[in-house]
Amino acid sequence: MSVERTLAIAQRIITQILRDHRTMALILIVPTMVMTLVGLSFYEQKAVLNFAAPAILGAFVMFFVFILTGVSFLRERMQGTLERLLATPVSRGDVLVGYLAGFLLFAAVQSLLVVLFLLLVLQISYQGALWHILLFVMVMAMASVNMGIFFSTFANNEFQVMQFIPMVMGPQLFLAGVLLPVEQMPEYLQIISRFLPLTYAIRGLRKIMLEGQGLGGVATELSILAGFAVLMLALAAMAVRRS
Repeated sequence: MSVERTLAIAQRIITQILRDHRTMALILIVPTMVMTLVGLSFYEQKAVLNFAAPAILGAFVMFFVFILTGVSFLRERMQGTLERLLATPVSRGDVLVGYLAGFLLFAAVQSLLVVLFLLLVLQISYQGALWHILLFVMVMAMASVNMGIFFSTFANNEFQVMQFIPMVMGPQLFLAGVLLPVEQMPEYLQIISRFLPLTYAIRGLRKIMLEGQGLGGVATELSILAGFAVLMLALAAMAVRRS
């Protein structure tokens, strides 16, 4: 892998998205609108919002980032940009890590918007250090970016990408502890939940935000999310090669 080539690809992605004003508007406006609705929904139930905040944060970060990456990467394929890059001496690793770096910047912006809206606008109570929350969220965002890249390789148009949303995110919303604690689910559903990244995202955020634990306390969750990110990138490389 070449750092210079990877950074060049990342810079091109960043420049392209920055020039797309509609995409930039959606990146900034949609999370704000959704989080405003969350605040209005829990307006008179602050204690409930404080408890639900880690699950809300984890679910929305993964949801927004997955859509952003999936659609953007598909656009690169449909325009033939990815094919032209792969026809050059640039390796697949350079290409995919470059895309990861480029998309991760905007994923970080969206994730930061969600975090700051929860903490500053909705003023939820939390126990852990803010930078621990932000670092954990960035690892989550990286996992979601790679997941979006991987699933996008199987889509031929934006409609197909959108169909992956309920398939990929739906089971996680129901089985990862967003609506019901995993411990209260039937045993066979708990087994399935162990293979879902959102399960570990929510578990880690709850340890930090509700219990005040540091990074050492969420080392297992961080390791699993980082490993999942690496796995998704490796699978994406295989899928790109096959296509």
